[in-house]
Amino acid sequence: MMLPSTFGENLFDSLFDTAFDRKFFGNGNTSRANVMKTDVKESDDAYTVDIELPGFKKEDVSVRFENGTLTVTATKADSSDQKDEKGAYVRRERYSGSCSRSFYVGDDIKKNDINAKMTDGILTLTIPKKGKEEIEASKLIQID
Repeated sequence: MMLPSTFGENLFDSLFDTAFDRKFFGNGNTSRANVMKTDVKESDDAYTVDIELPGFKKEDVSVRFENGTLTVTATKADSSDQKDEKGAYVRRERYSGSCSRSFYVGDDIKKNDINAKMTDGILTLTIPKKGKEEIEASKLIQID
């Protein structure tokens, strides 16, 4: 079923945001704000994963590889002060907190094979493909 874009990614989140989570001028549910938008591209020899992390610095991001799973975690310090020298915030949409995303890439990939680069809020991971085993087209089997 196709839904209009005004509902966002989850119909029920949008319905409940309006009814339960919004304060005066709207406070909005930030649950969708911490989702890492990701593109995965395949080439002949590798996968390239581009993850949007706007507002995060390289120091805020960690990439961990364990048991064939690649986990990206981004943490931004909580700016919990609700007032500045000119007054209180009516609405705050800039995200602070932690978010993570995991990808299974296989057990035969080694940590040193994975490259990571952060440019302009985009984390780019390059993961080499496994070597393809040669498959014999046919083989004559001798009968004893």
